[in-house]
Parts: sequence; C-alpha cells; structure tokens
Amino acid sequence: MLRLINPPGPSIPGISQAVLVESGRLLFLSGHVPFDERGSISSPDIGPQLEQVFQNLDATLKAAGVGFDSVARLTFYVCNLNPAVLPIIREVRDRWIKVDKPPASVLIGVATLFRPDVMVEVDAVAVIPSDDRVEGDH
Repeated sequence: MLRLINPPGPSIPGISQAVLVESGRLLFLSGHVPFDERGSISSPDIGPQLEQVFQNLDATLKAAGVGFDSVARLTFYVCNLNPAVLPIIREVRDRWIKVDKPPASVLIGVATLFRPDVMVEVDAVAVIPSDDRVEGDH
C-alpha cells in the first residue's frame, strides 16, 4: 500500500523522503490542534500539546478504520519554532509513528496559529486500503 522512498545520502531522522501510494484511497486529515474532549488546552508547553494533537489524530484515524501505519505524510506547524524543541517534537512523534516506517513529513515554523495559546497544529494524509470503507460512506 505504501512504499518508502529514501535515496542514498543525508537523511533526517524519523522521516521518509517520499512515500509512494501503491494502492488505496487517500484520507486528508484537517489540522488537528491540542484540544481535549472538553475543548480545552491543558498545558502551555509544546510537549503536552503535541501529545494531545497525536491523540486527536489517532481518534480521527481510528474513526476512518486505520492507524498511524497508514499515514503517508504529516505536516507540523509550530509557533515560534526554534531548534531547542526538535528533540521534544521527535520524542512525542516517535511514540506514535513507527520509526522504521516513518511518513514523509514537513516542519513549518509560524508566528502564530488561530489562537495565541495553541503552540502546534498537525495535518496528515493517510491511505485507506481500497477494499475498506470509511465511516460515513454510503
């Protein structure tokens, strides 16, 4: 379903340079933010916020009948990005993503997101096997 493409040469830990979708249907996930089930943000810090974002992404993927192993691409938007937060981002991401089969990824530093207390937003593209139906299909 997904084939990782990593040419020889320098690489970035925890990402694939490209992911080829060999079969299946694409699932586009909107930007997920660190809201808990009450619509609150429990921490001003990026680590706990990113953990909540991954929990929210997981819930959406499960609702579609897949998991993180179906994710072909992740896009991270991080407020006031600086190199000091990269180990935190990688540590949280690596708990959710199979490090031996990482998706293609991009990390974008932004000045602000839609609210000043939101430090991170992540969107994704996943692949659903052709024979599976997404919840809500008719």
